[in-house]
Amino acid sequence: MGTIVLLLIIGIVAGILSGLIGIGGGIIVIPALVLFMGFSQQSAQGTSLAMMIPPIGILAAFAYYKEGYVDIKVAAIICAGFIAGSFFGAKYATGIPELLLKKIFSVILILVALKMFFSK
Repeated sequence: MGTIVLLLIIGIVAGILSGLIGIGGGIIVIPALVLFMGFSQQSAQGTSLAMMIPPIGILAAFAYYKEGYVDIKVAAIICAGFIAGSFFGAKYATGIPELLLKKIFSVILILVALKMFFSK
């Protein structure tokens, strides 16, 4: 399978799941780039973040907004924190060993999955 086709498939799957269950595309894109495309963890994370620069979430968020499922005030407050946090997180991530970064990423995914799976 060609590289462009595989990248399009990764993007389509991430987009569908993002719109369907509200996950960030990085949960799909980062592991896919590492496992299927041979990217380093840092390169996968940087590429995933670059992918989100265009207004990717606007159409999905608008669909939820039209149905009354978006709290603009809460989203704006989270966005302010996200801007600062992502800057400092990226500065830290680019300076630590790839294996440690992979472990941190994996542990966070597992903890979130377990919390969601076992919560009522």
